[in-house]
Amino acid sequence: MRPTCATVRLDAIAENYRLACRRAPGSQSMAVIKANAYGHGMVAVARRLESIAPAFAVALIDEAVELRQAGIQAPVLVMQGVKEPAEFELAAAENFWLMLHQSQQVETLLSLKLQTPVNVWIKLDTGMHRLGVAVVDMDDIYRRLDSSANVRGQPVLCTHLACADELDRPFTDQQVQIIRRFGNSLEVPLSIANSAGILHWPQSHAAWNRPGIMLYGSSPTATPGDSADGLQAAMTMQSEIIAVRDVAPGEGVGYGLDWTAERPSKIGTVAIGYGDGYPRHAPSGTPVLVNGQRVPLTGRVSMDAIGVDLTDTPGVEIGDPVELWGENLPVNEIAAAAGTISYEILAGLTGRVPLVHR
Repeated sequence: MRPTCATVRLDAIAENYRLACRRAPGSQSMAVIKANAYGHGMVAVARRLESIAPAFAVALIDEAVELRQAGIQAPVLVMQGVKEPAEFELAAAENFWLMLHQSQQVETLLSLKLQTPVNVWIKLDTGMHRLGVAVVDMDDIYRRLDSSANVRGQPVLCTHLACADELDRPFTDQQVQIIRRFGNSLEVPLSIANSAGILHWPQSHAAWNRPGIMLYGSSPTATPGDSADGLQAAMTMQSEIIAVRDVAPGEGVGYGLDWTAERPSKIGTVAIGYGDGYPRHAPSGTPVLVNGQRVPLTGRVSMDAIGVDLTDTPGVEIGDPVELWGENLPVNEIAAAAGTISYEILAGLTGRVPLVHR
């Protein structure tokens, strides 16, 4: 059996969720488990958190349906919302909370005669210009939804922070001021903070927070600082050495022979590649742990394998364990080396990587 797998510590995810709650004690925290819980296994994560999280958030209604089919009964917010009448009816029947971010969704909901009303969140575009109703339309949309028989209770007003992971950017304060102005005038509950907001922007804490990446032990910023201390890595990506060979000075390794030995070298081959989700653009020198010791990646990442330089790590043999990221090697460090972010690496695991939940 191929040795490559991702071990997921569910208790670490629970502890990270509790940390999110402690950082914003006046808020309710909705666990964001979209994209297969950022690669960690959505159903398993939901089962672990259901007793402590009041609600979950996913991107798509298909994800919400998967949770219900797995027996998860907590409310589920569908952050991209729906557009077809049948999807609104399904949401009402299954207690899916719906994010409305454009006028077509609003008009469809208002035109229906639902047997059961739905919980509604209204997304306000405060400057990210991706999803959300325009500021000039907000008052009218809110009042129409608030008075509709198809809407259960008071709508929640939310927005998405564009730059909260960049701590020296003033734009987050501008976004918070815009949505709080509406919150005050309409006397409506708000949801503003993502993981970066929870950790670094206390002014963004509101009735509902939406922790995502921090649940999985990864800091939302490139330089976390003290505010991210206490997060526990939830996933350890592991494999093993499947070959060891000597490479003479001047000889190359991997596709294109991009890495060339400058001295008599010992190169190990690890059973992982971009076919598993290891970042293809990780350059030579990216750290890898072999037997708990750091060694550098050598040459290009291929679909099924990578090379590592074992020259200064004597005694390594075929079958020895390898950690690609996890408890001892932060995924943020690998992401930075590869010119990407931890979100992409974690959510980008492919289906051939078994998830082992503990």
